[in-house]
Amino acid sequence: MTEEAELPQAPKEAQAVFGEFLPEAVRYAELLADAGVKRGLIGPREVPRLWERHLLNCAVLSEVVPEGVTVCDVGSGAGLPGIPLALVRPDLKITLLEPLLRRTNFLQEVVELLGLDHVTVVRGRAEEVLGTLQPVHVVTARAVAPLDRLAGWGVPLLRPYGEMLALKGGTAEEEIQGARAALNKLGVVETEVLRVGEGLVDPTSTVVRVVAGESPGGVRFAAKRAKAARTGRTRRRR
Repeated sequence: MTEEAELPQAPKEAQAVFGEFLPEAVRYAELLADAGVKRGLIGPREVPRLWERHLLNCAVLSEVVPEGVTVCDVGSGAGLPGIPLALVRPDLKITLLEPLLRRTNFLQEVVELLGLDHVTVVRGRAEEVLGTLQPVHVVTARAVAPLDRLAGWGVPLLRPYGEMLALKGGTAEEEIQGARAALNKLGVVETEVLRVGEGLVDPTSTVVRVVAGESPGGVRFAAKRAKAARTGRTRRRR
């Protein structure tokens, strides 16, 4: 029987990042280290590095999220990056989108325990909620899929000229090059790699920023959105 990994105390950088919401961040870390591990949402080996590798790494994404926008966290899993972002940015309206029931149950419990009134949990896949979920200003994601596939899920959920912010690793530039053709088909007009969290996380967090044009997802998804919207109106009239 292996010994349970112990959650370390919040590092000094956590105070700088979470500010007045540090107690809620600590509570979230405790939930991840306990229920998150027991339910298989994170591995036990991640517990000692929860702060540096997960909470802080995700929270600094807030540096590049515009003020007062709507956000959809695609494939939210255990709530990363959506929950840390919600803790530091009460001005945002955030949807945590996750297909697995055991994960959405956990997310709902976290949202209620932490009093995150500006966060909504939705169970489903990105392609399933297209046309029913209101288009958002920003889509976030972390460790969900390669960029070409991730963009295929996230970009169609955006409003015109919205942006997808994907936390990635050291191969971000190569992923952009490999996904160029797919991004063009999705109506993407701009891509760049950003580094966030200078002086707060080491190494800094790498973010791929993908900006959509007038028709996020391209022609095919515009038609799919319109069809889903018509279906929704028909159901409401019945």
